[in-house]
Amino acid sequence: MKILLKGILDKLLKGNQPAARPISPAEVEALVEAKIREHAATLEYTNKDIPEQTLPAEQEDYTLSPKQIEYALSLIDKIKNEFELAIHPSTLTIKDLNRLIAYNRYKNKGTLVNLVKKGVLKKK
Repeated sequence: MKILLKGILDKLLKGNQPAARPISPAEVEALVEAKIREHAATLEYTNKDIPEQTLPAEQEDYTLSPKQIEYALSLIDKIKNEFELAIHPSTLTIKDLNRLIAYNRYKNKGTLVNLVKKGVLKKK
């Protein structure tokens, strides 16, 4: 009875696995070459089908919308006793607006100094 149980357990644990055949180095190289060619073809296909997108060099230098300009001017209005706008409002950028918002939120004079250095604001 022990031999019978042992035989059944051995079959269950080992299963019906076929013997693994060894793979030759030539077969491995052929598979790798095929995958490389497939990958190169995929890259070539995607480069031809997708038009090149031109991204701006600095994403933060976008000009502002009219509402954003109005908001920036309202923020500059809050500091009008110390600083005034040195450039035309239409040339303000998102980076400038972000600095004005940062000053309004944290009252950090360094942000205003950066705007003065950039030439956006000037001291009165």
